[in-house]
Amino acid sequence: MHIWGSGEPSGLHRKTPVFTAEELLREMDEAGVDAAVIHPPMSWDPGANDIAEAAAAKYPDRFAVLGQVDLTTPEESRKTLRGWRNRPGQKGLRFPLVRKEQRDWHSDGTMEWLWPVAEAEGLPVALLAGRFLPSFRRIAEAHPKLRLIIDHCGLMREAMDEAAFVTLDDLVALAKLPNVAVKATGAPGYSTQPYPFRNVHDALHRTFDAYGPKRFFWGTDITRMPCSYRQCVTMFTEELPWLKGEDLEWVMGRGIAEWIGWDFEFSR
Repeated sequence: MHIWGSGEPSGLHRKTPVFTAEELLREMDEAGVDAAVIHPPMSWDPGANDIAEAAAAKYPDRFAVLGQVDLTTPEESRKTLRGWRNRPGQKGLRFPLVRKEQRDWHSDGTMEWLWPVAEAEGLPVALLAGRFLPSFRRIAEAHPKLRLIIDHCGLMREAMDEAAFVTLDDLVALAKLPNVAVKATGAPGYSTQPYPFRNVHDALHRTFDAYGPKRFFWGTDITRMPCSYRQCVTMFTEELPWLKGEDLEWVMGRGIAEWIGWDFEFSR
């Protein structure tokens, strides 16, 4: 989830200059969602990391954070990441790498300093990696103790329907690496069909079969979804006949909480 306090949201996100934690909580409550992981959208709001931490400090039983540091200042950012998990809500890191100047950072050396630091600090790292899965594999293999997350089902971010799934074979093959997980975030946004978006179900099923319930995480990215928050939930809880029982519990929250080390109370 994203919350922000300034800027112009990118892509298909709601074109509002402010989206607060309280607004998000109201939508979560209406949808029956207990908690969310905030990804600060620093590509349009440089202060989003502080906003996310403030929300997690105010609502610690509702929000965790996968935050960001400046990847271009390694010496300073190394110091910042020491004790990162002591900051309000911070459980790890997430980098979308969607801005033009960031698109090669995963392969041009800009991020090489990050992997051993995150590995040593026990910080999972999420990446919008659908467009560079071969490079992602090399990172995961080189740092086997680093927990990595592929965002948005590993799909092509700007594609729809069948075209969005051209990387599916590479995504499934990555499941052999035990330090790699997938966030099935924003699945409705890759379909031009109406709810329940049946043309993406087979790909979700194949990904789930490869990664299993403890490494395949539901998510919404609700500020750019073509359906209601509640439909984002029920697409998984009611429309996928192969996802039931304990597996469903892991996919709908237990898995991501365990992967990022969020001691969330599920019995409430």
